[in-house]
Amino acid sequence: MTAQDVGVIIVAAGSSSRTEGEELKQFRWIGGKPMLLHSLQTFQERTDVAMVVVVLPKKYAGDPPPWLFQCDVERMLVSVGGRERSDSVRNGLEDLADGVSIVAVHDAARPFATAALIDRVITEARKGHGAAPGIRVVDTIKRADENGNVVETISREGLWRIQTPQAFPREMLEKAYADAHDAGVAATDDASLLERLGQPVVIVPGSARAMKITTDSDFARAEALTILPE
Repeated sequence: MTAQDVGVIIVAAGSSSRTEGEELKQFRWIGGKPMLLHSLQTFQERTDVAMVVVVLPKKYAGDPPPWLFQCDVERMLVSVGGRERSDSVRNGLEDLADGVSIVAVHDAARPFATAALIDRVITEARKGHGAAPGIRVVDTIKRADENGNVVETISREGLWRIQTPQAFPREMLEKAYADAHDAGVAATDDASLLERLGQPVVIVPGSARAMKITTDSDFARAEALTILPE
């Protein structure tokens, strides 16, 4: 039997300030189901996943939407989100079961991360270091001032667009978050907290399907991805 040693934290505590309407974007339907449910069910397809902690805004943590329970409820736990993303991840870490040794952290705003992508980051994390999926930057990158005036052109050599899920040995991630908390450091990227301590992080091939849905126009783009082969 496969050891269930992987814990997953799905960060879904955002306020959806950049999308229209009152409904949280992580609750909006896309590709035939609510956005959050895509990620939850995909992770639970893995036999090595012991539990998935879904971090929701406080308003919804006590009374989650009924569709959230269309999963293996014995391997799902709802946690309360914090003020910042870092606070939400730290809350999720505290709720993981003792037997978890590998942790994957995923943003609910990326509903179409593939099983192959998830496998790549977890496989790397089992080697004892952090892993983050990325796509090489192919566009010309320029830095501009607040008025839009170009300040400089930045070499794109060695640059990557980083995605989630990111995976880590649990002890390594917990130490990085504890140290960042003590230092008053917040981050929107988990791997950066390991980098801060000089811990190794490996980039694995990302996926166009794992795009982040931030604005209303992103929903149409993401919907189109669902008809493309993985």
